Amino acid sequence: MSVGMLARRRVEFGDFQTPADLAAAVCRVLANERPATLIEPTCGTGTFLAAALAAFPDVRRAIGRDINARSVAAARRSVACVSSAAQCQIRVGDFFRTDWSNLLAACAEPLLILGNPPWVTNSALGVLGSGNLPPKQNLPGRSGLEGLTGKSNFDVSEWMIGRLLEAAAGRRATLAMLCKTAVARRVLARAWETALPLASCEIRPIDAARHFGVRVDACLLICRSAAGATGVAECRVTDDLETPPGPRAFGWRDGRLVADVAAYERVKPLLGGQARWRSGVKHDCSAVFEFREEHGQLVNGLDEVVDLEPDYLYPLLKSSEVGIVARAGSRRLERPVGRQSFNGRQVLVPQRRVGEATDAIAARAPKTWQYLERHAARLDRRASRVYQKQPRFSIFGVGPYTFTPWKVIVSGFYKTPQFAPIGPRGGRPVVCDDTCYFLPCKSAAAARALARHLNGPLAREFFAAFCFTDAKRPVTAEILGSLDLAALPREGERTCPDRGRCRTLPRC
Repeated sequence: MSVGMLARRRVEFGDFQTPADLAAAVCRVLANERPATLIEPTCGTGTFLAAALAAFPDVRRAIGRDINARSVAAARRSVACVSSAAQCQIRVGDFFRTDWSNLLAACAEPLLILGNPPWVTNSALGVLGSGNLPPKQNLPGRSGLEGLTGKSNFDVSEWMIGRLLEAAAGRRATLAMLCKTAVARRVLARAWETALPLASCEIRPIDAARHFGVRVDACLLICRSAAGATGVAECRVTDDLETPPGPRAFGWRDGRLVADVAAYERVKPLLGGQARWRSGVKHDCSAVFEFREEHGQLVNGLDEVVDLEPDYLYPLLKSSEVGIVARAGSRRLERPVGRQSFNGRQVLVPQRRVGEATDAIAARAPKTWQYLERHAARLDRRASRVYQKQPRFSIFGVGPYTFTPWKVIVSGFYKTPQFAPIGPRGGRPVVCDDTCYFLPCKSAAAARALARHLNGPLAREFFAAFCFTDAKRPVTAEILGSLDLAALPREGERTCPDRGRCRTLPRC
């Protein structure tokens, strides 16, 4: 098999075989389990099965399944090297065509279902044209637009683990799966939302870079179910794989996932926000749309010096710079820098609202139109389906709110949110990228007051209750919008010039 075929196979089947030392460590964590039946639904070459058979001498039956015949043959050889009285049934089997409910119903309890399901997304498999996919279905709460913009993309392991939890519901069973931490949280959120009877849950971090050579937050997810379990909607989190769980827990409260159940109980009175946080401009082609200043000239991401009319150019604030501005205060942005932009960076915004015709640019700013036409092939290749059936050179995340002079901006990437009051540069409103969120404000005073309250201790505790710091984007528009801004204390409300008129601060 060629190197290319091996790489493709690794992607298609999420083929990250479990190292022997990690399999042994997982079994040590599960040392108090006394399973009668051991099941690994995606057994690969059998490292996990062999380690578990060695660790649990009371197992009477071991079941392994894998879609790859060569892996099954290797798994049989691995298991044969272990001294065990268990009846081993290792066979070729397609996870997505196996009736796991009936299979588990025929097994003696207690059950231990463990493994390392594929670390691959459904969209990656779609690109490969793979048939190794779960049945197509609409995920709960996903709109058509969210599907187009990627929110309906999911890890195949998420579907697998969820299916196994459903099949084990009401049985004396322990499920222990290696997976991405974000996958584990989504699995638990779905299980709690659908009231699966889970008696206890744990997430134990693992070093994915060390064990699998990938840089991603990963963990061992442990879920225990039992007949008559009332369903505990929280999960304990440890500091590492083999440390006992402490008091820290996330869970499901009042129909939503919360990062800290204790903090949530304290900040519940702050829920009920109505403010609509907007995301920044989405263009998916920074090489063409974004510019930096060099020696008084604008240079794009292709290192081309460009000469454009100012009509469609706006100062650009990147996500990485929000914290700098938040710490420095708003005055930094009120002093001209370079070509009226922060750090000399600008962005071309060809529309003032989504779907607006762009052909008017040709008459108003002919050099800008010629520039866009020169790079039309690159812009037409943008992969996202959101650009289909839209005017040429369209962008998203744009509307009247984009052009308000004053905003409070926050990066979605920061583990602890930092809110920056942002004002115009040289008479032009500052635009942020699509990794940021913002609220438009009526004036400088309103923006500064709002940023001060959002950076205060009460708001920080609120966000700590909801933001998962290890997530790719800890801060989301949903979390931001759930905070009732009117419930925050307003030290400066008597001096705000927008008192009674500002919609951002209902009590301002």
